Amino acid sequence: MSKIKPSKGAPYARILGVGGYRPTRVVPNEVILETIDSSDEWIRSRSGIATRHWANDQETVTAMSLEASGKAIADAGITPQQIGAVVVSTVSHFKQTPAVATEIADKIGTAKAAAFDISAGCAGFGYGLTLAKGMVVEGSAEYVLVIGVERLSDLTDLEDRATAFLFGDGAGAVVVGPAKEPAIGPTVWGSEGDKSETIKQTVPWTDYRDGTVDKFPAITQEGQAVFRWAVFEMAKVAQQALDAAGITADDLDVFIPHQANMRIIDSMVKTLKLPEHVTVARDVETTGNTSAASIPLAMERLLATGEAKSGDTALVIGFGAGLVYAATVVTLP
Repeated sequence: MSKIKPSKGAPYARILGVGGYRPTRVVPNEVILETIDSSDEWIRSRSGIATRHWANDQETVTAMSLEASGKAIADAGITPQQIGAVVVSTVSHFKQTPAVATEIADKIGTAKAAAFDISAGCAGFGYGLTLAKGMVVEGSAEYVLVIGVERLSDLTDLEDRATAFLFGDGAGAVVVGPAKEPAIGPTVWGSEGDKSETIKQTVPWTDYRDGTVDKFPAITQEGQAVFRWAVFEMAKVAQQALDAAGITADDLDVFIPHQANMRIIDSMVKTLKLPEHVTVARDVETTGNTSAASIPLAMERLLATGEAKSGDTALVIGFGAGLVYAATVVTLP
């Protein structure tokens, strides 16, 4: 018989607060058109994107994370010292080690919280949320700060007609803590590594270091392949998340998909047969694709504008490079 004492975590976990930060510079499509042969109409029709935010030298991954985290902590009504773990999802922090989460944990004033980074691309927020839920319920942390943050402008090839207009910068954060009733549903997640070439970094850092290539690495993708995968396969995953939570589309108040492309979002809404009363996040129009930051940024905007309200039931789903995905149903803070 085991001598290990059982964990003393909370019965359930929920999102208690949300915060976001968008860089001050707003970049319209006209700026993108300076380096690619395209048009504003083509960009809007293909992606739904009109503007995006690009960070300046001061708006680092750490700085943006601190801004978003401060808002989330205040929204949750706790102090930084109560945070037991910090999870940061990013692909654009350019130091292999140490994890940027350790710097953030220190600068926001935690009491030596556990801190680590994850790399799960555009599904990173869902991965982090799932880990946070586990920590709260297991008892290793009472409150967990989950951050999705990207400076994708650093990884954008402005001469690549397929991707130059897609990416933006920003940070979104949530605080996950104890709850008396279920407020974060089971996560449906996975990966399809056989499709990893459809979204990838152009070359390894070592190629650039060794002078094999002159061009700094960037993110590239096979647009049509990604579109088909997202539209047909991710709608199935979203439905599985609804089923796992024991609800139907009629029970939803809000749908917050990864903000990759307006056409993908609209297609998923149609495939899922979401009722007209469901509010759909379409933050991509003015924020672009911010990868791991897109879901918490969209969540914060919906709550701030009153399009969604505290206590609403929301389906969230992220999907991207890997190819990886994660979907769950949550109660909004």
